[in-house]
Amino acid sequence: MTVPHSERAEAAEAAEVPATPRTPARRPSPWHGQGPVVAVVAVGGGIGAAARYGASQLWPTEATGFPWTTFWVNVVGCFVIGLFMVVITEVWAAHRLVRPFFGTGVLGGFTTFSTYAVDIRNLFGEGHPRTALAYLAATLLAALAAVWLAATTARLTLARRRR
Repeated sequence: MTVPHSERAEAAEAAEVPATPRTPARRPSPWHGQGPVVAVVAVGGGIGAAARYGASQLWPTEATGFPWTTFWVNVVGCFVIGLFMVVITEVWAAHRLVRPFFGTGVLGGFTTFSTYAVDIRNLFGEGHPRTALAYLAATLLAALAAVWLAATTARLTLARRRR
C-alpha cells in the first residue's frame, strides 16, 4: 500500500533531486560595442594632433617667449568645443560616433593642455616666472571665456532663429 503524497512532500522530493550544473553566464567584454568609439577617437585624435603640429610649424615660438601658438590653439579649440557641444546637444541629433570623433578625438588632439603644462614648467625652469604665471593665468581664463562665449553666442543665435 502506498502513502498518498502531499504537495509539500513532492516539493521536498524535487528539492533532493540534484540540479543540473549551471554554466556560468558569459560576461561581455568591456570592449564589446566600444571598438568603433575607440577607433573614431584615435582617428580624430590623429587629425587634431596633426593640425596642432601644423600650427606649431607655421607659427613657431621662441623657447623663452610667451607660447602664443599653444595659447591660440587652446583658445580656438575651446571656442569650437563650445559651439560644437551646443550644436550636437540642442540642435542636431548627431550619429553616436560624431561626438567621440570630433569632440574627444579631433578637438582633444588639437587642444593641448599637456604642452601648456610643459611650457609653464620650461618657462619657470629657464628663469621666466612672470611669463610662466602670465601664460598660466591667461590660458586658463581665455580658454574658459572662449567656451562660454561660443556656447552663449550659439544659444543666442539659435533663439533669434527660432523667433
